[in-house]
Order: sequence, then C-alpha cells, then structure tokens
Amino acid sequence: MVKACCIMDPEAAQTARESLDLAFHMSNILDTGLDRHTLSVLIALCDLGLNPEALAAVVKELQREPPPSTPLSSSSSQVP
Repeated sequence: MVKACCIMDPEAAQTARESLDLAFHMSNILDTGLDRHTLSVLIALCDLGLNPEALAAVVKELQREPPPSTPLSSSSSQVP
C-alpha cells in the first residue's frame, strides 16, 4: 500500500526541488557547511513543526564537536 503523504505531483516536486536549490545556494553563500541532504532533512523537520532555532543550536553544537577518533584495535595496543 502506498501512503498518500508520499505522493507528489510533478509540479509540486519541481517546486520543492527549486526551493531546496535556492536554500542550498543561500546556505553556501552563508558558508554553513551543510550539504544538500542535511539541509533537506532540516527543512523537513521544520515542516513537521520542530523549532528552527533549536535545530540551528543542535547543528552548531554538532559542528563544534571534533570527529570521533578511530579506536585502536585491542591487538595493536598490547605489548608482547
């Protein structure tokens, strides 16, 4: 069964793509560091009613965190 919420007419799909393109262009001008997929997820979350300022705070916090380091395997950390 196909959910009705997931079906978009071609004109609406084109408008959504153009809106995402514009938002992505603005994001690049503002040097946010967000990729197109992440931006589309954030927009979808806002459309669902999440607070945009709260989402922005989470994104800023995640961008501040250093990437996780690769854990050393237990065999390489043992000394013979």
